[in-house]
Amino acid sequence: MKIIFPFALAVVTLVAATAAFANPEQLEDRLQRGDQVIRTLNNGEPQQNLERMRQEFPFLAEATEGYALGEVWSRPGLDNRTRQLAAVAVMAALGERNLMKVHAGYALNVGATDDELKEMIYLVTVPAGFPKAIAASQTLSELFEERRNAASKGAGE
Repeated sequence: MKIIFPFALAVVTLVAATAAFANPEQLEDRLQRGDQVIRTLNNGEPQQNLERMRQEFPFLAEATEGYALGEVWSRPGLDNRTRQLAAVAVMAALGERNLMKVHAGYALNVGATDDELKEMIYLVTVPAGFPKAIAASQTLSELFEERRNAASKGAGE
């Protein structure tokens, strides 16, 4: 019985996922919602990592845009700021520095503050440890520096 349940769950999940992507109208709706999520988070612009992925890994890009963004990120229940702060903490805890940096940028775009992002990193020390928190802090410092440089260039024009 212990073996049958996980197998059955995997089969049901696979069938549901296949059905979800089999309907072209539903897929197009998800892709449009995913694109809207990205543009909302990224100041009206497409996400460059996703666009690069689309060139060599179109299925992965479509799945990311359709499911992760169009289904999960577009759900009601959390505002974009809260969702992005949570994503920063999760990515930092997983050691996913590049994705953490993307989500930290989104968090700043939708109203989070530098101090709130720093608090997310401090929280990471408890479940993930100091090495991951320190690595995340370095990535966050890089993002802050990039934004300061961009702001000073914009002010000089």
